[in-house]
Amino acid sequence: MHIHDLIDDSAALANLCHRLSQSPFVAVDTEFMRENSYWPELCLIQIADANEAAAIDPMAPGIDLKPLLDLLTENDEVLKVFHAGGQDIEIVYNLTGKTPFPMFDSQVAAMALGQGEQIGYSNLVESYLGISVDKGARFTDWSRRPLDKRQIEYAIGDVTHLSTIFPKMLERLRKTGRGAWLDQEMERIANPANYANDPEEAWKRVRIAGRKPEVLGRLKALSKWRELEAQAKDLPRGRIIKDETLADLAGTPPKKQADLARVRGLSPAWANNDIGARLMAALEAAKPMSAADMPAREDRKQGNGKEGALVADLLKLLLKIRARDIDVAAKLLARTEDLEALAAGQREGLAILEGWRFEQFGKDALALVEGRLAFAVKNGKLKMTRAEDEG
Repeated sequence: MHIHDLIDDSAALANLCHRLSQSPFVAVDTEFMRENSYWPELCLIQIADANEAAAIDPMAPGIDLKPLLDLLTENDEVLKVFHAGGQDIEIVYNLTGKTPFPMFDSQVAAMALGQGEQIGYSNLVESYLGISVDKGARFTDWSRRPLDKRQIEYAIGDVTHLSTIFPKMLERLRKTGRGAWLDQEMERIANPANYANDPEEAWKRVRIAGRKPEVLGRLKALSKWRELEAQAKDLPRGRIIKDETLADLAGTPPKKQADLARVRGLSPAWANNDIGARLMAALEAAKPMSAADMPAREDRKQGNGKEGALVADLLKLLLKIRARDIDVAAKLLARTEDLEALAAGQREGLAILEGWRFEQFGKDALALVEGRLAFAVKNGKLKMTRAEDEG
């Protein structure tokens, strides 16, 4: 494989992207910093196909990333291969409003191949290639320039190894007939809605006790205010105000701005500065949360009280048995919320009652809640038995 020098000019990048656009797939990775900013700061992009690999410097003066971004988001003939690519996809979404598609995530594929729920990249490389990944540059400040040769080699290794592993994984998926299992999961990961930071939805990330509409209304207003402040200042939202302080203010709102001086977690200066005034304006404009926006009660997921919770526990046990028997990560077969919904009587809109998940697990899960399946111990091993088999 040909390894290019660091690409830091538009012409070289355009030529690389033209060649890669003829490939059936490209492996993609990014290096970024987000400790001190709201938006992740893109510092390096690595890309490879089966023949060539390069690291691209997005911080180079005047470099035009459009050919690369078009390759990732507009060219649906080239499969984009990531490993645990959620944050890489988020960066592309922030730059374009779109997500890479079609895509393949090797961590998800490993779940279908029985390699655990969250296999790390170094373990994946060790498993498929027998190579130990040098982790020495893992904590590099990727925003600092110049990058040295070791840093660039470490970064490019993420895609050169991945471009070699991908065809091997694909062949194993074909042999096991599990390639189709991944389609729905890849579509879910590539859904742009997963990466949109909608300030109106920010309150859902904050934990708060109680369900009073007026408290939740204040939480929604404050969370939206904080999100907009963080975006405008490009600071982590916790640097504006921490979650616990936000929840305290929603539960016990100050009557006037001067009271902010006594709020734990806020600087006394907020009692008379502009940001304190904006916080108070957000509080004063808050309205009780509407019934339509109120979060569902947790206990509704448990069906008929304790009995529903017990049924959900049985479904989780069934999931473990089935995942063991077919050698697949349980998380890929079913999510906890789906099991709880099934235990509570829901039958529509559940992934486990559709497609391959129904064939591999859902039909047994349904049989269990409907009394047609039971557990038994045979030869010291826990198994499933059908009620009709007992006769």
